[in-house]
Amino acid sequence: MSGNETLKNIISGLPDLPGVYKYFDENNVIIYVGKAKNLKKRVSSYFAKKHDNNKTNMLVSKIRDIQFTIVDSEFDALLLENTLIKENQPKYNINLKDDKSYPLIKITREHFPKVFAMRNAVKDGSEYFGPYANGKMMHTILELVRKLYPTRSCSLNLNPVSIAKGQFKVCLEYQIGNCKGPCQAYQSEDDYNQTIDNIRHILKGNLGEVKRHLKAGIEEAVARLAFEEAQSFKEKLDSLESYQSKSTVVNTRISNVDVFGIVSNDTSGFINYLRVVNGMIIHSQNLEVKKRIDESDQELLLSAIAQFKNSNQWENVEFIVPLELELETDIEITVPVAGDKKKLLDLSMKNAFYLKQERQLQAEKLDPGLKVDRLLSVMQKDLRLTQLPRHIECFDNSNIQGTNPVSACVVFKNGKPSKNDYRHFNVKTVEGPNDFATMIEVITRRYSRMLAEGTQLPDLIVVDGGKGQLSSAVEAMKSIGIYGKVPVIGIAKRLEELYYPNDPLPLYLDKKSETLKVIQQMRDEAHRFGITHHRNRRSKGFAITTLTEIDGVGDKTADLLLKYFKSVKKVKEASLDELQQLIGQKQGKIIHEYFNADVPEND
Repeated sequence: MSGNETLKNIISGLPDLPGVYKYFDENNVIIYVGKAKNLKKRVSSYFAKKHDNNKTNMLVSKIRDIQFTIVDSEFDALLLENTLIKENQPKYNINLKDDKSYPLIKITREHFPKVFAMRNAVKDGSEYFGPYANGKMMHTILELVRKLYPTRSCSLNLNPVSIAKGQFKVCLEYQIGNCKGPCQAYQSEDDYNQTIDNIRHILKGNLGEVKRHLKAGIEEAVARLAFEEAQSFKEKLDSLESYQSKSTVVNTRISNVDVFGIVSNDTSGFINYLRVVNGMIIHSQNLEVKKRIDESDQELLLSAIAQFKNSNQWENVEFIVPLELELETDIEITVPVAGDKKKLLDLSMKNAFYLKQERQLQAEKLDPGLKVDRLLSVMQKDLRLTQLPRHIECFDNSNIQGTNPVSACVVFKNGKPSKNDYRHFNVKTVEGPNDFATMIEVITRRYSRMLAEGTQLPDLIVVDGGKGQLSSAVEAMKSIGIYGKVPVIGIAKRLEELYYPNDPLPLYLDKKSETLKVIQQMRDEAHRFGITHHRNRRSKGFAITTLTEIDGVGDKTADLLLKYFKSVKKVKEASLDELQQLIGQKQGKIIHEYFNADVPEND
């Protein structure tokens, strides 16, 4: 496969999700790192046209491979892009190569802690929140917490002893309301620590209590007709609601861990590895491991960890994994069930899933038969069948006010319509709108004929309708001896329930499942095919009635004329010779004279 074809296949498998993409050159060196709100659209744009910027054209010409990491939001993509650019220094990235970092909010570890912004975390026992890709937003949050919960900004060494001795005096910050004066014991340490706890809630994203406080402030200000104050509260509430205080990608309290996610199919395991150092993802790598006979996900993951170990230095002290592992190592192994570590694991699992999907799409493009086999395997599992449903037939009945009842049978082979095998049935034994009796007739006719001709029966029968139509189909199948040999299900339109014989409870498939989409497509196709035939019958019936109104013309003659001329209009336009050659001299003359009689002029 050429390089261009390889890149096209990678791009076609990219998800419509936020993330970071990495371009590699022929030496497998990262030459560019970018972020995207939609990975597929962003990466595709590089290859869709000639760019005005020569540097971009040069970059595209050197791309030989593309890798990506999915994240939960565009904000997370921005942070991860920053980390990867600083770590790898790609040639074509012009920004973010310096040591400038996104700002953090720090809560110091001391009596009466201070809260302020800073660039780089220091290991001094303090707490850090962020980083914040939007500096304006960070300052909005700082302003908010200071307004709601005033704290000191001074550098005094406040401790119970010095405060008790009266060594300090309140400053201007106290006078203007920005501090409650803990330096002179105007605020107790317990009360101050409660203030710090409330600030932590805001920075952690636990905003419910704070929102209630702001809403109460709005209501109270409106009651006093203090509309400017109410608007100030409203603006703070809007800022709070749009604020994202924590990132899945970055959390400075999670330090030095390796995260492994794995998904698998019958032949391979797909593993994603994330390295988190000082709370930031600095490395992401994917790996496909081929399965040996009966190899479990645990065994695949252990094999992958060994391969990652050979290519990376192990400085981290904890593994975050989705399942229990028996690994002889001093490294702590964690299977998280909630919290920040679980979010990191979920992110890794999501990347592993998309690696699986990407490889699957590439393989299916090379061998379309793989796509068919995979789809049929999924359908077999979802529908609880004993064999692959390579041949499925679906029935739908159509009648309008009880006239011209018809039934349609559409056939799907290997998950696709086989239109040459479609059949319609003009119902013969049923009077009026009776779906159940119609279903019995057409099922009996269809499969009695197939049995008589020795034709292979389908792998699955689907009837459009709920329990009643399904019961009718079962009755017909029993009467001709094929019940139990061919599985049959019914699909009800309202909630898309799937009904099985002798099972009172329906099966509900995921609305996005491929199996349900195929069943819905069959049902809709059967309905379309049946309605089209029904309209044709009604149109033909009207035309026959028009012709039989002519004295001396019966149903057989009218039917013969319509089969030959296709419409009443063309019968009317036919010559006398054409008509007489088709239906004889006498009837031909009658019809010709009927449509071509001179119309008397008005007096």
